Amino acid sequence: MGGAVEPWSEPNPAGGIQRWVFAVAITLLALNLAVAGPGHGPLMHQIGERWPSLVAYVISFATIGLIWVNHHALIGNLAVVDRTLALLNLVLMFFVVLIPVDTATVAEYLASGGEDARVAVILYAAAFLGMGFSFAGMFEWTLRPGRLHQSVPERDRWKARARFGVASILYLTAVAVAFFSPPVALAIIGVVPVYYIFERNLAVGSPADVRQQSSGEAGRGQREP
Repeated sequence: MGGAVEPWSEPNPAGGIQRWVFAVAITLLALNLAVAGPGHGPLMHQIGERWPSLVAYVISFATIGLIWVNHHALIGNLAVVDRTLALLNLVLMFFVVLIPVDTATVAEYLASGGEDARVAVILYAAAFLGMGFSFAGMFEWTLRPGRLHQSVPERDRWKARARFGVASILYLTAVAVAFFSPPVALAIIGVVPVYYIFERNLAVGSPADVRQQSSGEAGRGQREP
């Protein structure tokens, strides 16, 4: 029951319950895309009326997918694990599971406008903000010596923190903007996955990234007189 650090001995650290949580969360997102069916007007009209569902689905799918890529890289690089990390991971899973619920809420209330739309978008942004904070906490835990097979270089740690900060700032901005314009706030939330898709160093702490950085440093060292 203590917080002692233990060696990570699971054969496939990234293949535990987390994998299924991400998979189920992404699958649940698609349930909001169904239209009413025959007898409820032309199909294109029904699809047009479901635009909030389509937009929220794309944003949620991309964001969950990106956090899974980072989570997979981070967990796959673990050398040890303790109770603190397990609890941080549990908090992350809490917010991942919450995202399909908030996605459905946005899809239901955004087009109607008013107070309900504002609350729906605020809850949506808050779920992503919580997911980001919990993953950032996991990343901070890994920075202690000996916790990763291949640690993140000291000089790159603040760069990684800055990348996390971009999402947090945008989500907080979306919360503030939602009080005035929920659709604009939703667009701000959608900027986050777009930014990280094109951001070069997506997976934080992965062995491949660290090896690539080390190889680059070695090459520069050989070229130096």
